[in-house]
Amino acid sequence: MSVLVAAPAGASEAMQMWKCELGDDATEEGVEKHAQDWLKAARQVKGGADLKAYVLFPVAVNVVGQTDFMFVVVAPTFEDWGKFWDNYKDSAAADLEEESKVGCPHSAVWESITVVAD
Repeated sequence: MSVLVAAPAGASEAMQMWKCELGDDATEEGVEKHAQDWLKAARQVKGGADLKAYVLFPVAVNVVGQTDFMFVVVAPTFEDWGKFWDNYKDSAAADLEEESKVGCPHSAVWESITVVAD
């Protein structure tokens, strides 16, 4: 790609993506419900009011390793992301991790920039 359109400064979103594995008695419906509960609690954490979350289940896969689904959390700015994580440890959202029937041991934080073509 020879030309990229840059987003205005500060317009990029912060996105964290976790690779997750279903536990023995976990279901897709249970994962979805748990993600909804987590997002409700996360939005109560300082910096988390505008978080979005996605659960991505594969439809067609050619993956090395064990990844049953991805859990993605998006903050509108890296400033919001930082405030959220600074206040996350002692939150109700953090407590919900203990109730999860899934394991999400690997994650990465990404910068998401919307590509606009004129």
